[in-house]
Parts: sequence; structure tokens; C-alpha cells
Amino acid sequence: MDDTLQRLLAAEARAQALIDAASHERQRMIDEALAMAREAESRFEASRAGLRVPFLDEAQGRADQAVAELSRKYGERQRTLRELASRHESEAVDAALSVLLDPTA
Repeated sequence: MDDTLQRLLAAEARAQALIDAASHERQRMIDEALAMAREAESRFEASRAGLRVPFLDEAQGRADQAVAELSRKYGERQRTLRELASRHESEAVDAALSVLLDPTA
């Protein structure tokens, strides 16, 4: 009986050693996976700015083009309004002079 008890205790000790070794291996694998995930995340963060640059450049180009188009349109409109104002001013001056010079007309 003593022999059987000794074998059971030895088997229990071996089983506990296997459990401890597996637990340490599991923790090592978890730590390794976390380290790899952190490394991948830092690589992604480092490359994220580079990924955004082409999109930002394209958006800036479109914005510049839209500003140039609007500036051109407003410049044309301003010239048209100035020409109309000048023409109406001349017509108003002519009308005022004709009323002053010939009040019966």
C-alpha cells in the first residue's frame, strides 16, 4: 500500500509539474501575442499618416480648384455689375442733364 501511495504522490507531483509548465507556456504565448499585437499597432500608427497623405493632397487640390473657379465666377460677376453701374450712371447723368436743361421735356 505504501508503494501505491508513493506512486500516486509521484504521479500527482508530475501532473502538477505538467500543469505548471503548461500554465507558464500559456502565459508566455499570451505575452508574446500581446507584444506582437502592440508592435503591429505601432507599425500601423506609424504608417497611418502616410496613408492619409494622398487623400489629403487630393482634397487640397480639389479645394484649390473650387476656390479658383469661384474666384473667376465672382470676378466676372463683379465686372458685369461694374459695367452695368457705369452704364446706368451715364444714363442717369444724361437724364438729369436733359431735365435740367429742358424742364418741359
